[in-house]
Amino acid sequence: MAMIETRANADGTTSYRVKVRMRGFPSQTATFARKTDAKEWAKQTEIAIKEGKYFKTAEAKKHTFKELVDRYLEYVKLRNPKRHKWVELYLGWWTEQLGDYALSEITKMLVIETRDKLLNTKGRNIERRTPATVNRYMTALSHAFTIAINEWEWVEEHPMKKISKLPEPRGRVRFLDDKERERLLDACQNIRGADNLYLLVVLALSTGARHGELINLRWRDVDLTRKVIVLHDTKNKERRVLPLAHHALELIKAHHEERDVATDLLFPAPRKPNEPWASRSAWQAAVTKAGLEDFRFHDLRHSAASYLAMNGASLAEIAEVLGHKTLAMVKRYAHLSEAHTAGVVERMNQKIFKGA
Repeated sequence: MAMIETRANADGTTSYRVKVRMRGFPSQTATFARKTDAKEWAKQTEIAIKEGKYFKTAEAKKHTFKELVDRYLEYVKLRNPKRHKWVELYLGWWTEQLGDYALSEITKMLVIETRDKLLNTKGRNIERRTPATVNRYMTALSHAFTIAINEWEWVEEHPMKKISKLPEPRGRVRFLDDKERERLLDACQNIRGADNLYLLVVLALSTGARHGELINLRWRDVDLTRKVIVLHDTKNKERRVLPLAHHALELIKAHHEERDVATDLLFPAPRKPNEPWASRSAWQAAVTKAGLEDFRFHDLRHSAASYLAMNGASLAEIAEVLGHKTLAMVKRYAHLSEAHTAGVVERMNQKIFKGA
């Protein structure tokens, strides 16, 4: 039989803890925010036990959600240390909400209710977290449960199964027009104590590389003979080659002549040559000096892609330069290459119908 206990939570909300007891089977418990969900779970659990389909293991009752997160963070630290701080941030929020729950109590409905709470709470410098941000929190949680199921056998059924991602708005396309670009480059050359900012921005505009890829560059990654930079540690885990040309190539050559031989980094920190330069304050100063609105460093990457599109590059070519595996991420630039596409169609028609 099932028993439902009403609980008053510390935050003023009410939850319902349901316990199902059947002779010959261990008791099963779960907690819900709504009494109707608790009743439905109890009903379905009793049916599953009677039909021999209920296999919730003792492991799921033995371990709390916090234990899962702690072990998973160690797992990430060993296998993907670059992601660790972000995963720790995302799962830290989930732990605040669900840390004391047994894994057997983490249900699909509980995850959805907690997700919706996340969506309606204030984030860093914003009044409400965006669907895209919430989806990243959900992805981190989902992978933690996947590892707990596949490698540790702490859980048998994934609580996030069939939970859809929140719909996200179309990708942002903010790029510099000619006058904005001139103002920004001029500002970068006039920020006190930031001699390398101009080179950093020129490389971002000319190659489309990400800030993290550039700021961690080492001279061993630069081949001046072949006129390329080789990125070994990229977001999609694949090696990528960045061609160097014209102004960017000349700047790199000059920078090489003046390099600090005490470090292999292209952009070392002023007082700590073995650490990458923390360029954020210098960048913000340049953006302010240039009078740019709503512009982030990552928008330099959008600018590079937009310039490629406007100069006739196909979406496949843009994807290759940016290091995207599919065309989905570069379709946002399709409207900028309409003139190029129209030209391709016109040339094709002239060729096949020239005698008509």
